[in-house]
Amino acid sequence: MALTAEDLQTLRRAKALLEHPSLAARLTNALASPLEKGLSRLPRKWAGVVHSATRRSIEKALVFAVATMKGRRRSRHSRGIHKIAVMTSGVAGGAFGWAGLPLELPISTVIMLRSISDIARGEGEDLNSPETMLNCLQVFALGGRSKADDAAETGYYAVRAALSKAVSDAVKYVSERGLTAKGAPVFVRLVTAIASRFGVVVSEEVAAMSVPAIGAIGGGLINTIFMDHFQDIAEGHFAVRRLERQYGADLIQSEYHKL
Repeated sequence: MALTAEDLQTLRRAKALLEHPSLAARLTNALASPLEKGLSRLPRKWAGVVHSATRRSIEKALVFAVATMKGRRRSRHSRGIHKIAVMTSGVAGGAFGWAGLPLELPISTVIMLRSISDIARGEGEDLNSPETMLNCLQVFALGGRSKADDAAETGYYAVRAALSKAVSDAVKYVSERGLTAKGAPVFVRLVTAIASRFGVVVSEEVAAMSVPAIGAIGGGLINTIFMDHFQDIAEGHFAVRRLERQYGADLIQSEYHKL
């Protein structure tokens, strides 16, 4: 089956979103300041702080997703509302610079997951499905590219393939045993895999927040760019999944690489 002109255009837009310039490029353009300056100002222990904060954030996002599947209703899809929420969180965290990350990042991550979930629903995903829940979490890994990455190893489909085993194992576990044992090894492996890539983007955010004179207002701006980045990734990812359901995964992957 050949894609319609409309669906081909949808796939073209999805690829543009998924292969979009990194968060570092967006932040540099917005702040007119290379992130290397911020990285050089961070204490030596910052890498450990980022690793701990990203892992805890993904774990909290998973807990939130589980609670949502148990009956919580989501708001109508609105990128703007979630941007305002995450900007407010960034203003509060920005007042403390990188030191506020452990408290602020989990809040921002849960807000972003809410927005990602709304985007998924808009593309026809069932929010009561374990597969959808875990694909929403997977978006944090899909958006974890940097300018230094090798595109052949970090392109959209390459990252999906790398995570596929961890995601499928988690989906199987949930389907068979339910969502009560969030600390099970399958979830630990998935959280670790996602956090390792999410941390790349978080490092860039922290570096930007450490630039002198950024302050609280800058923290709000950085968080807004942060949210916009992952909303774009989510829109691209779930558009691709919708087309895969319609045409088959192999055809869509082939057409994606042709573009």
